[in-house]
Amino acid sequence: MNTYSIIAQLVIAVSVGYVWIFRFDNIVNEFKQYGISDLTRNVVGATKIALSTLLITGIWYPELVFIPALIMAFLMISAQFFHFKAKNPWSKHLPSLFLLALSLFVALCASK
Repeated sequence: MNTYSIIAQLVIAVSVGYVWIFRFDNIVNEFKQYGISDLTRNVVGATKIALSTLLITGIWYPELVFIPALIMAFLMISAQFFHFKAKNPWSKHLPSLFLLALSLFVALCASK
């Protein structure tokens, strides 16, 4: 499972990086829709990018993976909450739901 976990770590990290760096305008609009402050948005973004960095670093230092994967899963659960609160269509739920599943998978693999 180690190979699958590494692939999942890379998918999570690249996805988060892509969304929070190259599609930041969408993030700004979503957080406005949810009524979340710019400060909170920036803290969430910095946290996700830091966690993504730790997940990539965890390829070489596996002991770094468990906690970042769990925190990422928590952030994805939070994203689901806000998608439900805003009554977004399921197409908006799917990316964070997929990353939630991957994060839990990575945490499970790291706990063994």
